Amino acid sequence: MPRWASSTARCVAVTRGASRWNSAASNDVALTVTEHAELSPTDWVREQTERILENGTTDGVEVLDRPIVLFTTTGAKSGKQRYVPLMRVERDGHYAMIASKGGDPQHPTWYHNVKAHPSVTVQDGDKVVTLTAREVDGAEREQWWKLAVEAYPPYAEYQTKTTRLIPVFVVE
Repeated sequence: MPRWASSTARCVAVTRGASRWNSAASNDVALTVTEHAELSPTDWVREQTERILENGTTDGVEVLDRPIVLFTTTGAKSGKQRYVPLMRVERDGHYAMIASKGGDPQHPTWYHNVKAHPSVTVQDGDKVVTLTAREVDGAEREQWWKLAVEAYPPYAEYQTKTTRLIPVFVVE
């Protein structure tokens, strides 16, 4: 969506193609669930999200030649819907959300949102589903962390930049 477009225009762009993303599965939802979601104030993140919304798919939107998926979370305090594009870490229809923030000492804002409101919408390609996120630890976290590093190797470097254990959510 061009920068000059209003939030109303973004909502129309999302709503216009929503029926295309429905499927027979009971967890699938139309994008109208997230039509009022807010875009990131960070330029490159906002541009990724706008490209996904404009094209109706996450296909072709990548970071370092690796695919991403688009999550929609609910603000912990505001209750507003927020778009969060993250690296695609998927196994058997379940996804991981890696709260790396590039190795920053603080968790990303979305971490607190997901802790407060674990119901998230996931767009992978043109498929949109609503799932539930839970933070994992121990052996389960290690399994998902390994998958995450395979999907996006810079995660390993990010962990060396911070003293916090980077949180991992499984979305199922």
